[in-house]
Amino acid sequence: MKSEIASRLPMADIIQYMEEAPAPLAEIALKLRKLVLTAAPHATESIHWRALSYHDAARGGMVKGAICQLAVREDHVLLAFIHGVRLPDPSGLLEGDRLSKRYVRIKVMNKSMERALTKLVRAAADFVAGG
Repeated sequence: MKSEIASRLPMADIIQYMEEAPAPLAEIALKLRKLVLTAAPHATESIHWRALSYHDAARGGMVKGAICQLAVREDHVLLAFIHGVRLPDPSGLLEGDRLSKRYVRIKVMNKSMERALTKLVRAAADFVAGG
């Protein structure tokens, strides 16, 4: 069951988080943020672990109810999924070898990438840990 209550960070916090990011990566991160908020409108947004974090408070906290994290790194934007190993990935975008977490490194965005990422975020938003 999806929560009707969503919490968004003030734009000033988003700008502060991205203030040291190179302009092209900040632009990608803002597009990804919009993509996440559109694909998972019930998500609670916060800054944790050096990333913009999204979780479904109705399903649990930042781990059990995790949807994804968005982090600006030195030369890419990282879109990480704590429960990524359990998500369908027909486009083969997910990387990583941890027990559960998977991620996508993004250096450029195009329509094909946006569609594939939207599907991943929606799958993560629908995933119920332990369910």
